[in-house]
Amino acid sequence: MRDTRSLTAKIALYAAVLVGAAIMLFPFLWTVITSITPEGSLADGPTVFVDNPTLNAYRTLLDAMPIWRIILNSLGVALVSTVLQLVTGSMAAYGFARLHFPFKNVIFGFYLATLMVPLQVLVVPLFIEMKTLNLQDTYFALLAPTIASAFGVFLLRQAVIGVPMELDEAATIDGAGHLRIFTTIVLPLIRPALATVAVFAFMGSWNSFLWPLVVIRSPEFMTLPLGLSTLQGQFTTQWDVVMAGSVVSIVPIAIVYLLAQRHIIAGVAHTGIK
Repeated sequence: MRDTRSLTAKIALYAAVLVGAAIMLFPFLWTVITSITPEGSLADGPTVFVDNPTLNAYRTLLDAMPIWRIILNSLGVALVSTVLQLVTGSMAAYGFARLHFPFKNVIFGFYLATLMVPLQVLVVPLFIEMKTLNLQDTYFALLAPTIASAFGVFLLRQAVIGVPMELDEAATIDGAGHLRIFTTIVLPLIRPALATVAVFAFMGSWNSFLWPLVVIRSPEFMTLPLGLSTLQGQFTTQWDVVMAGSVVSIVPIAIVYLLAQRHIIAGVAHTGIK
């Protein structure tokens, strides 16, 4: 009797997981189907089968804009932003977790409080700063708001706290300083958390739209979300082309997440974030 109940519970659990997965994957499936539907339109509602699938929307996308240059811009900005956040975040996390200095917890609390300040509030002062420094419409302007991340510092600090202090003390006895402890002991042990921060940083930069919209004017610096917004006309919109651009935008993120999925789960579990 108990085995029957256990089997029924497993079947119900798997069925719920499958239904949830189908619900979450359906928007992406609809996007792909619309992109290969001749003159596809969202007004017709979702459909699963396409009578005459075609890749004309992708060809139109290639002709409508310098899509490869835009993809390279997004990829380069996202990679550099991710590396910068990992470097600044890991060093700050080590400082807050291991070093002792006055008002450490107060400073950390104020730094975390910046998570409650939305980007929309900071857009105007950031733009004025970029304009004053004559840096608007540059790659540096795209990177400036993402050099450091309060969330990344918090997540990595939790990971560093989880590293036993005994390892630091043993290394100190052997003559190691903070730099050696940080690079040879702490960093290898917090790799899951680093991978988690890297994925979140890459996704945030790749999907960023508001800040590039404000600070970029030249097409040669345009990122993918900004480029896709130009596909929507004032009166008419080719939704199959828009959906083709959306697929191009989604695929790299999906690949990054699938490759780092194991590290994300391990990083979140290790840092105690629920």
